[in-house]
Amino acid sequence: MEIERLETFSTQNVSFVRVHTSDGDVGLGQIAPYNADISARVFHRQVAPHALGRNPLEIESLVDDVVEAEYKFPWSYVCRALAGLDTALWDLRGKRQGEPVVSLLGGKPTSLAAYGSSMQREIEPADEAERLARLRDQRGYDAFKIRIGSWDSKGDDEDQWPGRTEELVPTVREAIGDDVELFVDANSAYTPERAIEVGEEILAPNDVVHYEEPCPYWELEWTAEVTEALEDVPVTGGEQDTDLAQWRRMIEMDAVDVVQPDVCYVGGIERALRVAELAADAGLPCVPHSANHSMVTVFTLHLLGAIDNAGSYFEFSIEDHWAEGLLEPELVVEGGEVDIPAGPGWGVEVDPDWFDTAEYAVSEAD
Repeated sequence: MEIERLETFSTQNVSFVRVHTSDGDVGLGQIAPYNADISARVFHRQVAPHALGRNPLEIESLVDDVVEAEYKFPWSYVCRALAGLDTALWDLRGKRQGEPVVSLLGGKPTSLAAYGSSMQREIEPADEAERLARLRDQRGYDAFKIRIGSWDSKGDDEDQWPGRTEELVPTVREAIGDDVELFVDANSAYTPERAIEVGEEILAPNDVVHYEEPCPYWELEWTAEVTEALEDVPVTGGEQDTDLAQWRRMIEMDAVDVVQPDVCYVGGIERALRVAELAADAGLPCVPHSANHSMVTVFTLHLLGAIDNAGSYFEFSIEDHWAEGLLEPELVVEGGEVDIPAGPGWGVEVDPDWFDTAEYAVSEAD
């Protein structure tokens, strides 16, 4: 059995990969979202040629061979494209064996607790607090993440507007109550000095349990400084990192308390598993980045259902999104939890009508 044909169906936001084998098996995966049409071109140029004609069940060696063959192009776009191949192959394997991917990985299709992830910084603190309290009551969330600092600040110590973070965190805490876990995401906004100040003066007094990407993610030493200083506020990060050597350095230098690989950014399930294993060896939990309702959240559910160091929650966006209605069945939060799809492979399919709206490309074996 060989990989005979690799298809992509792409828009700017998302690109799906369909793998076909010589004996008629089919698997569906997804390239990392956003500028996905660019990643799809990379897929056909720099991923597909290394996969065609290969055994589709040899996922580990295939993934390694692509990265090694494209070593002059680290890391982002190759890994974003590689995720499409990896996840399509896991789907194919699951469908061949009649099992969900989570079972192939050693877990089982149970339900996992979601934290409601806000993506908004323009929202007024009182409005953010009101909508989170409403979602707590409607959907049963017992954890939320809010955005602090400014999106445009990368180590510049800027807030979205003066005083917003100081007002937002206690306002949300009061609205959601003491029994709800509160996470924050700074998206690389701060210098170490300001990050520590925010942690000590704003986050710790409001029982924040997850302080994401306080400093520019590429400045590992800055993040490590914050982590060392904040004994009562766990620092998290890693969503942007794709190089496994960088992951090893991050973990060995104690730069973060919680690792957050993104399955699609890092190159798929195989490479995300390696990050989770590195973290487990260091005694760190894994809470992947999954900030939209495309298949990345499905992949994350299957991964977390199988690893021993999964965090207590997984990320589930609370925003209206371009991916709404894209998958069948849709992921739904009930009682604060989401079911891991239990069907063969990923257990979901893309709305067939969507494919008619996408740009098509194919690579085939000679």
